[in-house]
Amino acid sequence: MLDQMTLYPIADDVLIAPGGRVVIRTYGVSSAVPDGEVSYRTWVTGVRDQPRYWHWGHFEDAASGHRRVLEWLTGRGPQPVPAVA
Repeated sequence: MLDQMTLYPIADDVLIAPGGRVVIRTYGVSSAVPDGEVSYRTWVTGVRDQPRYWHWGHFEDAASGHRRVLEWLTGRGPQPVPAVA
């Protein structure tokens, strides 16, 4: 399945937390079909009992959404809401 998808990295961050590492990755993903649409996601690993991923409509939404997720995880902002495509 992964060989049929193309990943476009947008941003990666790692936070060191009392229980271990928290990794925040934002990327675009599309099928290997030339006209395949790109969907954008932010994926968080290392956080318990919290939302672990967000979907974004466009590249710009994904880039700003990554920053909002990072701010939320560090206590500097509210929990982000995914943009509607």
